Amino acid sequence: MSRYAGFIALAFLALAALAYTLLKPEEAPPLSPAQQESVAPPPATTSPVKLPLGTGFDYYVLALSWSPTFCSLNPGGGNRDQCGPSKNYGLVVHGLWPQFERGYPESCPTDAAQRVPESVGRSMLDIMPSMGLIGHEWRKHGTCSGLSQADYFAVTRAAYEKVTAPAALATVRKETRISPAVLESQFLDANRSLDARGIAVTCEDGKLDEIQICLTKDLEFRTCQDVDRNSCRQQSITIPPRR
Repeated sequence: MSRYAGFIALAFLALAALAYTLLKPEEAPPLSPAQQESVAPPPATTSPVKLPLGTGFDYYVLALSWSPTFCSLNPGGGNRDQCGPSKNYGLVVHGLWPQFERGYPESCPTDAAQRVPESVGRSMLDIMPSMGLIGHEWRKHGTCSGLSQADYFAVTRAAYEKVTAPAALATVRKETRISPAVLESQFLDANRSLDARGIAVTCEDGKLDEIQICLTKDLEFRTCQDVDRNSCRQQSITIPPRR
């Protein structure tokens, strides 16, 4: 019986192997690189956001104001939107100013409305914390940009986001003395393509007033002698703390 059982077992294994060979799906040969490329899904692409380009001027100056200094001086202290008890602003946008290589235009004739509607202005309050400031900057500088109100403020926000503030400013919690040249170097370190001839650290009453940075119409850093000459000449200045 054991011999017959062995024969039966061997026959069963042979039949199982034959069935596996017949039923096993045929493996396709590997695809060539060209074939793989033809069947691969195309890579995902994102269209870059097109920046509105202004006309009628040569470049921009982005003026970033140190809010605690503004609020410590008159008439800044009376501006509750920016300087009220609950406010804690650091660097804010004073303005984005169209410039000529020599001089600058201001309060230009335009078909656009002079008044900035709240729907536009309120979208900027996180970086320009006053509707009065927003309206003033549009009338004096935005009207010279060749842009609509919406585009001008969109470019203003993009310019603000282009600049990285050094960590030292982001963490100021007590009055600090610093050389304007050192603070400028910190901005250069935080923004590697920024040129020392395209930035000015300005001061007022011995305190940090503004950081002024020159940008092309498509918001690349550039040099500008007119602005560089605005740099504070004091050996050291005070940075008032954020609350």
